Order: sequence, then C-alpha cells, then structure tokens
Amino acid sequence: MITARQSRAARALLGWTQETLADKARTSLTALKRLESENGLEVYETTRDQVRRALEAAGIVLLATEKGEGVLLLHERNDPKSSF
Repeated sequence: MITARQSRAARALLGWTQETLADKARTSLTALKRLESENGLEVYETTRDQVRRALEAAGIVLLATEKGEGVLLLHERNDPKSSF
C-alpha cells in the first residue's frame, strides 16, 4: 500500500506535479490530493493502486520495512550515469 509520504517523495524524484501524476495514474486530482494528505482522509484502494502502478511504470520502487518506508528511483540499464 502506498503512503502519502511515498507518493510525494516519488513525485519529487521524478520531477512530477500532482497534475502529472493524476494524469498518468488516470485518477482525479482531488483523489490524488486526498491520498497525499496527512489528514487521514479516506482513499479508495483502487486510487492507491492506480497511483502505485503509474509510479512503478516510471521506475519507482516502493520500500517498506519494519524500520520505515521509502522510495527508490531505478536508473535505465543503458544510462551511463547509473554505473559506479
């Protein structure tokens, strides 16, 4: 399950606005704003799933452990910047 913080962090890594993510996730901007709110607003599970899928398609990996949560942006395999 994607959290509000993960969604905001993933958008930051991608350089996406809320409008961009809502468009790519094929959900309303209002629904995305509810998901990204820290006010505990109800969000349909389908909205969370659509947002998660859109972010994963863009190269985001959602991380969750007992110690915390986060996001990771994968580099393209052919991207020379991704090699160490």
